[in-house]
Order: sequence, then structure tokens, then C-alpha cells
Amino acid sequence: MKKSSAVTSTLSLSFFLLLLLPFLARSSDDLIDTICKATPFFDLCEASLRPLSPSPSDTKSIASAMANVVLGNMTDTLGYIQSLIRQSHDPAAERALAQCAEVYRPVVRFNIPQAIEAMRRGEFGFATYVLGDAEKQTDSCQKWINSAGADDESLVPLTARITTVKNLCDVAISVIKSLVNGR
Repeated sequence: MKKSSAVTSTLSLSFFLLLLLPFLARSSDDLIDTICKATPFFDLCEASLRPLSPSPSDTKSIASAMANVVLGNMTDTLGYIQSLIRQSHDPAAERALAQCAEVYRPVVRFNIPQAIEAMRRGEFGFATYVLGDAEKQTDSCQKWINSAGADDESLVPLTARITTVKNLCDVAISVIKSLVNGR
């Protein structure tokens, strides 16, 4: 008799958890939706967080996930800049690209990973500062590209990448601020 009761109890618990699973997933989606609405680039925030698996389920994991998205995009952009340097035949464009690479390298290798680690330790002010600095580096890079006067068509996609990284930094900073403000 005890065995059938235990089986029934286990089956009931399993059934209950299966029924609860969509609500748990929805609550994570609702949190992402709520947080992304508080950012300056809702669509970019959603597009960055929704595909992640497992889906971040609390504000702290969402903030960390956004910082990782920034890191990934900055790393890709640095690789793209380095490939443009190798292909460039315009000395002005090459100088501007080299300056961009010089400011992106430490941000990718040290700064953003430090911001991610700071968030794990609960040092959100430092993480926000570092992400703000990363955003300023994207602005500097874009200014160098613009001032190079290069009419190289290969630099147009770089501008789009720089803008995306800048906007991702804005989103990450907004997510961290929502974490600090208790949303």
C-alpha cells in the first residue's frame, strides 16, 4: 500500500511540475520583457536575451547575460577591425582602424570581463562604469573612422557594428540600473 501511495505522490508531483513549467518560462519571459522595456533599445534587448539558453531567470542573470552579449559583440567587432586593417590600402583608414583596435583590445580582454566578474560580486557601480567606458571607446572609434575621410565602402558595415556595440552598452547599463533599483 505504501508503494502505490509513493508512486501516486511522485506522479502527482511530476504532473504538477509539468503544469507549472510553462508558467515558470513565462515568468522569465515576462521579466525579460519588463526589463527590456526600461532600456533605450527594447528590440535590441529582446533580440539579445530571448535566444539565450537557458533563459536568464532573474535580474542579476539578465544583467550578466547582457554584459556577455556586449563582450561577444565587441570581440567580433575587434576581429572585423583587424581584418579591415589587413585589407586596407588607404593609409588614413588604416590609421583610424589601428586606433580603434588599440582601444578595443583592452576593453575586450580585460575591462568587460572585469565588469562581468564585478556583477557576480555585486559591484554594480563598477560594472556600470566599465560598460560606460566601453561605450565611450566605441564613440572614439567612430570619430576616428569619420575623421579619416576614407570613402572605403568596407567601413560602412563597421559603422553599423560600432553602433550596435554602443547600443548594447546602453542596454546593459540600463539593465544593471534596473537591478540596482530593484525592478
